[in-house]
Amino acid sequence: MESDERFYRRRAAEELAAASRAVTDAARDRRVQLANAFLERLKDVDAGAMMFDWAKGREAVRADHAS
Repeated sequence: MESDERFYRRRAAEELAAASRAVTDAARDRRVQLANAFLERLKDVDAGAMMFDWAKGREAVRADHAS
């Protein structure tokens, strides 16, 4: 199963590639908007992962000090 991060990254790249092939300005703009939407979702996924990593590190420090 594909991770959210990989999916959003792949879809953003696909939309940007489609935007570069678009025939009309309106089609290009729609593709760029979709790519930006996927990149925004990717930021949310990355921020969540950073908070999870931070929390794990904090727990590891607590465990070290407990012993």
